[in-house]
Amino acid sequence: MQVEMTVNGRHRSDDVEPRMLLAHYLRDVCGLKATNIGCDTTSCGACTVHLDGESVKSCTVLAVQCEGNAVRTLEGLAEGDELHPVQAAFRREHALQCGFCTPGMVMAVAALLERNRQPSEEEIRQGLEGNICRCTGYHNIIRATQAAAEASA
Repeated sequence: MQVEMTVNGRHRSDDVEPRMLLAHYLRDVCGLKATNIGCDTTSCGACTVHLDGESVKSCTVLAVQCEGNAVRTLEGLAEGDELHPVQAAFRREHALQCGFCTPGMVMAVAALLERNRQPSEEEIRQGLEGNICRCTGYHNIIRATQAAAEASA
């Protein structure tokens, strides 16, 4: 099937299998490797991207379902060489260890801060629900989220 969508601000038109998941489309067709695939069951959140501004797990969305929509991945978050405030805060606050969950975490936090510019710690924890980090214990991720909120204020 032919699918047309905007990925990170660029129009794309590609021939895909009707059953191809958005995560595989982004990685294998678009060459955007930041979208990690950890579980294929929406459990881990490593594949989180924005679909028309909403945070979604791309392992459970078909590429053909994105026809005419806009998808943004971690690669499309920064403005040129300038990191997005969430990316900068994650870097500054050391909000990663192995880094596997980081792209999904950053995308989830960016979507959370679009909806709620000054979330409480509890709201941050709720906003990250469904994004699993097996390494950090979340302390620095929460701190980075708070720092990004302050920087964006």
